[in-house]
This record gives sequence, C-alpha cells and structure tokens, in this order.
Amino acid sequence: MTERLDHHGDAEVRGATHLVDLAVNVRVGTPPAWLATVIRDTTGQLAAYPDPSVARAALARRHAVPEDMVLPTSGGAEAFTLIARAIAARRPLVVHPQFTEPEAALRRAGRVPDRHVLQAKSGFTLDPAAVDPRADLVLVGNPTNPTGVLHPRATLEALRARGRVLVVDEAFADAIRGERESLISPDLAGVLVLRSFTKTWGVAGLRAGYVVGDPDLVAALAEQQSPWSVSTPAAAVMAATATPEALAEVARVAETIARHRGHLVQALESIGLRPVPGEAPFVLVEVGPGIHAELREQGYAVRRGDTFPGLDGGWVRIAVRDAATSDALVRALAEVRLRGGLRR
Repeated sequence: MTERLDHHGDAEVRGATHLVDLAVNVRVGTPPAWLATVIRDTTGQLAAYPDPSVARAALARRHAVPEDMVLPTSGGAEAFTLIARAIAARRPLVVHPQFTEPEAALRRAGRVPDRHVLQAKSGFTLDPAAVDPRADLVLVGNPTNPTGVLHPRATLEALRARGRVLVVDEAFADAIRGERESLISPDLAGVLVLRSFTKTWGVAGLRAGYVVGDPDLVAALAEQQSPWSVSTPAAAVMAATATPEALAEVARVAETIARHRGHLVQALESIGLRPVPGEAPFVLVEVGPGIHAELREQGYAVRRGDTFPGLDGGWVRIAVRDAATSDALVRALAEVRLRGGLRR
C-alpha cells in the first residue's frame, strides 16, 4: 500500500490562505445565519453533559424510521471507527476509489480489508456481481468521493446478502436533487447508512453526523461509542436541520449545486478534458501528471488524486463552486496545460 490514507482535502489548504480552495467539499465558509444562531444559543447549556436524544428523534422523523435505527455520531469519521470496532468481519472489503477513512479505520482496528477497485474505462461504475461473494462487510460511497458517481439504488440493493453487512456512505446525498438513490428506508436489515452535516451546512468544526440502519447493528455501534461524544452544539444542529424548512433549503441548494456542476463540466470539456460523469458537488477529472502542483503555483488548490486507491497523480478532484470561480480555475488550467505541452 503506497497511498496516504490519512490525506484529506483540508491538507491541501491548511496554512495556505492565499489559495482559492477547490479541494475541500464544504459548500460554504460559515453556517447560514439562522443556523449560526442555533449554535450560539447552545452556549447556555454547555455546563451540562450533552444529550443527543432530541437530535435522534428529529432525525428519525426526518427519515420516517424508528428511533432505534438512528445513532448520532461525532461526524461521519466516528461512525467508521465504530463500525471497525463493532463488526467482527472476517473478510471486509472496501470499494475504491472512495473516501479513505473507512479503510483507515479498519486498519487501525487491526483488520486489513480487501479492495474492489472500480475502473476509469467503465466510468467507475459498480457491478455488484463482480464483488467478492466471500466479503462479509462491504463499504461503498454513494455518491462516491472522489469519482462523483451516483450508483443506482438497485445496484446497492444487489450487494445485500445473508451474513454480510453493507455500509453505504451517503455523506453527499443531500447535495443530490431529491436525494435520489438513497438507501435509507425502514427496511435496512444488515445495512448501515452514514450521513454528514459538514458538506451542506458548513459545520466541519462541530463534527456532526449520524447512522441510519439495522437496529441491532446500530445498538452494536452505540456500545462502542464513547460517552458524550456528540456535543450539545452538534446535537442542536442535527435537530435544527431536520425541520421541513431546513430540508426545503437543502433542496434549493441541491438545485444550485447541479447547475454549477453542469457549468464546471462544460468548462472542463471546452478545453479538451473529459470529467467523470457524476452528480456530486465535486468533479473528478484526469488532467495529467504535475498539473496539481502547477495549479497551486497559479493560486488554486484542488484535491490530489494519488492518495485514493485506484487513482494516480494525473487525477484531481475539483469542488463545485460558482460559475465565476470555475471559469477562472479552468482558464488557469488551460494555461498550465498549454505551457506543459510547449515544454514537451
């Protein structure tokens, strides 16, 4: 294994305030004003130990599932750690390229997973029949980070099997119009679905996420969770963003993301690149070796691809931003590629 599984998008911009951040997939720099007020209003409760029960109930109502199917967590990353500790899989398998924390968490727990690596030539699409039938724990993202591919619900359903736990990372699902292809339903026997608040609401520093799934599996995860791991401000965010008004705002945001993503894809295609077809709030594209570093010299931070299993240094992931930002990035990218061609 040569990949840096601990490398994430924030490392691209840490201490580099001069760079335009297209590496981190957080949509906004700060939470919306109304949500910031919700967070500030919790300061009077900070002397008490946190109780996520209100958040749990709100999330259960949001997804129309029983409360025993929901577990608030300290971000999605904690959920992966709980899964690695709680599920004694003999043959875990991670579908790559995807977010590296699931594999990293398994390795920290002493379990080295198999890898099922999707291929660029097939658009990084998933054939469930090709997944090793011996795998008793399968982890997959939807939409997948970094490819942006949105796997059909039926494809994921086909991965469910007796004696197997299926984990689907839906951290970006609320950025998809209508949350299409989400696996969340009252019938999740043998399934765990992970969600995050970071990307849409701009609360990465709060660490807020949750799991929806098989009640027995959720209970097993809860047994591994440290007491009070979900802070009072994080629980307040979970409850506040589960209201009909907040969900309507999310739906509007998803429409905006889709429009801006389409603009970015067209701009990249206009300079001869072929972005991976997808629907996430980021775009994966093969730009060639050395381009990532040269873009930094031009003032743009994009996510390097070579720390994702299955990708090399010629790939970058670009966060979806407004049209003006995307246009400026693509102009810089065109200049960098032109200079590289002249040097060769």
